[in-house]
Amino acid sequence: MPHQQQADSTFANPVIPGFHPDPSICRVGDDYYLACSSFEYFPGVPLFHSRDLVHWRQIGNALDRPEQLSLPADMPSSGGIYAPTLRHHDGRFWLIVTNVAEGRGNLIVTATDPAGPWSDPIWAPGVPGIDPDLVWDEDGTCWCTVAGVAQVRLDPSTGETYGAPRKLWSGGPGAKAPEAPHLYRIGDYWYLLIAEGGTERGHGVSIARGRTPSGPFEPCPDNPILTHRGIDHPIQNTGHADLVQAPDGSWWMVFLGVRPGGGTPGWHVLGRETFLAPVTWVDGWPVVGEVSLEASAPGWQLFPGPVEEQREDFDVNELRPQWISPRDRPAEHYSTKERPGWLTLRARGGSLDEPDVVFAGRRQQHLTCRARTLVDATSGRGGLAVRLDERHHYEIEASATDVRVIARVGSLSTVVASQPLPTGPVVVLGVTVTEPPAPHDSRTGPDVVSFGIEGPDGTFTALATLDGRYLSTEVAGGFTGRVIGMYAAEGTVHFDWFDYEPLA
Repeated sequence: MPHQQQADSTFANPVIPGFHPDPSICRVGDDYYLACSSFEYFPGVPLFHSRDLVHWRQIGNALDRPEQLSLPADMPSSGGIYAPTLRHHDGRFWLIVTNVAEGRGNLIVTATDPAGPWSDPIWAPGVPGIDPDLVWDEDGTCWCTVAGVAQVRLDPSTGETYGAPRKLWSGGPGAKAPEAPHLYRIGDYWYLLIAEGGTERGHGVSIARGRTPSGPFEPCPDNPILTHRGIDHPIQNTGHADLVQAPDGSWWMVFLGVRPGGGTPGWHVLGRETFLAPVTWVDGWPVVGEVSLEASAPGWQLFPGPVEEQREDFDVNELRPQWISPRDRPAEHYSTKERPGWLTLRARGGSLDEPDVVFAGRRQQHLTCRARTLVDATSGRGGLAVRLDERHHYEIEASATDVRVIARVGSLSTVVASQPLPTGPVVVLGVTVTEPPAPHDSRTGPDVVSFGIEGPDGTFTALATLDGRYLSTEVAGGFTGRVIGMYAAEGTVHFDWFDYEPLA
């Protein structure tokens, strides 16, 4: 759900809010396409389209079939699919990405239409590590550069590599986690853009250049060219960037960042999001321009596109591409056909503590929001949840007789509220995420999460209000963000609709 343009001269950052990290971008004519990491969720690698770099619409997922994406039930959260690179070459889209759960490493898929279908994977076992990049030189040779930073020659049509990986430039002396390499031919130089400092508060972007794609590389004298480490800025953890040139010749950078809230140390709950900033060139080096929550818009016509519907009525044969599930989504457990106009979930794991829980959700994309769903739990037990991982989630759960609110934080799990169902087994469950009440101090969390039920007249009755910091990356660890959705913990549970509404 993209942010709306706030004024003719500005746009809102992040341009793709919510858990959409590790952006990789390419342009084909007047169109821009962007891919992000997806980690333990299926389908994998969300794909976006834009005509103006500011307004983005999800058009699909690159890995949307079981034969493309295998994520075993025992894979820990924040495993799975890491850091894709999306490129267009010789009339095709090429996407290379790491599946850290597969045991086979890096895979390549291709498509003529980025909305899909994408090919079955081509595995590249000779490509080591994570964060693979693809680039073709003037004679058509393809080079793959990976975190570390090392490089190997690759035939992307077969996955075959030639020779041993060769170390390149790896950032400043002693740099932590040199990763996310992207290589570009710009003018007379090859530019090697990398992230360093780790994807936490020390994250940054550095660059070097050389005369050939294999170097040697000369570092920029002003590295890092982007970082917010050690400064008071509402956008933190800035890094893992990619460059794109617009049709007017201007350059732009997409990169990940987070928006921490609350007191010390600050908690980010939406995950790492995709931001946009302009780039100018000075003495042959890129200079990153304004990075802010409200930034100067590009100097061309903007295309906001249609406003996304708040309500999902499940009146389609397949869930739309925004819907994700942990590890897999077998048809025998998820259906919009069994009861037309409803999403039917058939339980597998016994709760959200289980890695194989039947859960379908959408990324939380706003700092304050409301989600609701109409649940028929006559034949089972399930409800509405805010999930970070198996050990960090809150939910409101209905059965045929009662409703209860459950909180799981680390090794602790408790029912924090319960009551008989006031209107029978069909009930509207709701969750609101709002700012914490005043007064604030250094210990104040980023938000509060309230669960309750909605009466026939639309009145919301809160059953429990919980501190949102415990569903944050700073508490839980990992690389993802909150996902809000529906689940079944026992039997069969039906959901008539799901409504997500930003509150600010």
